[in-house]
Amino acid sequence: MLFWDWLKPGMRIKRWILMGVVGITVFALGIAKVLDRSPVFDRAFLLYLYITFLGIVMMYVSVRYGITSMLTLVADAAYGKRKQSIKDIFYEQRALLRGPRVVAIGGGTGLSTMLRGLKEYTSNITAIVTVADDGGGSGMLRQSLGMLPPGDIRNCLVALAHTEPLMEELMQYRFSEGDLKGQNFGNLFIAAMNGISVNFEDAIKKMSDVLAVKGRVYPVTLEDVMLHAKLSDGSIVKGESRIPEECIEKNLKIDNIFLEPSQPKALEDALFAIRDADCIIIGPGSLYTSILPNLIIDEISNEVKESTAMKVYVSNIMTQPGETTGFKLSHHIDAIEKACGKGIINIVVANDGFVPESHFAKYKDDGQEKVEIDRENIPRHIMVVNDNLVDLTKGFVRHSTEKLSKVIMELILKHTLPKSRKRLLDYYYLAERIKEKRREEN
Repeated sequence: MLFWDWLKPGMRIKRWILMGVVGITVFALGIAKVLDRSPVFDRAFLLYLYITFLGIVMMYVSVRYGITSMLTLVADAAYGKRKQSIKDIFYEQRALLRGPRVVAIGGGTGLSTMLRGLKEYTSNITAIVTVADDGGGSGMLRQSLGMLPPGDIRNCLVALAHTEPLMEELMQYRFSEGDLKGQNFGNLFIAAMNGISVNFEDAIKKMSDVLAVKGRVYPVTLEDVMLHAKLSDGSIVKGESRIPEECIEKNLKIDNIFLEPSQPKALEDALFAIRDADCIIIGPGSLYTSILPNLIIDEISNEVKESTAMKVYVSNIMTQPGETTGFKLSHHIDAIEKACGKGIINIVVANDGFVPESHFAKYKDDGQEKVEIDRENIPRHIMVVNDNLVDLTKGFVRHSTEKLSKVIMELILKHTLPKSRKRLLDYYYLAERIKEKRREEN
């Protein structure tokens, strides 16, 4: 970053430097006139005394707020993994603070994977996470302590954390033996935080402070909800973890899902985040057990439909046994609109990248296949954006955090920020950030 980069708009440092220079000039002028005059207390003397005092005030304000602005940026960058100059740190953190307001709704590993990429473009991220999980370590804590399941929330907190790799590894550590076998340390940490907090929401906020989280993570509701599914034969399955198992065992499909209690009160902070969003992202994640448990709460779905923000559904790359077996892209959209009504999606992001047979074989054995983009069956008012979003580095077929986040940010840059003249500076910062990421890729 060159010296002239300090002159880029929005750094919030130049203004205080300029005020300091003006303050010194005004103070020097005032004190010179006061000292140069004879000790006669007339109107001119009072005017010069006032000018001197004004210069002192301007210098004080410039020093105080200039240091505050710098410390705000440096404090957030203190956990950075790359060695950067102070100017680079200031500019990067200011760009993140000016980033678009993004709300991501869902749960599971898909949501946390996407959040890792989004935090490279903006600090204004809100994750709204399902609390219907009743399996694994989260289910054990839910039953034994009567708390909301922490697993999906923990994954999102870790994904948005701006902390040392060791802390992230610790939060994801799973005990392999003893009484705690199968339990996750991060879940236990949240459980302990819940014990010393007013409620679960307060515990998550405290956890966010500990992990220096970029953005916010909210449970969709603070009520103890249980997910139910009505299957194609009319039978009812109780429990999020049992639904796909029952479908596979009986070779049935899900007709619809519902919560008990039927309409829990949504978290007010989550509703406010949706109202204030530039972009609302639904998914990626398990359609019936991660995404829809949030959207079937009327307060959530109504806010999303009434929002003027860009509403994006990120489709899974592969179908899921027991949930979306045989589903094409249009089937995913139909399921969401059947549960929540129309107007909840206006853009779909889907993968068209190639999956090698070596990676695809194990999914095929489980009855999974790539989600087909059947554009002809998708309503015309819904725009379909397809790109190569596949990441195969860990042996699994997953979304690439970098590719997916870049596609979403390019959509925001093209369809959202240009609509407001007041957001020109935000547009500039996001455009520069996208260019920078492209240069890093090359």
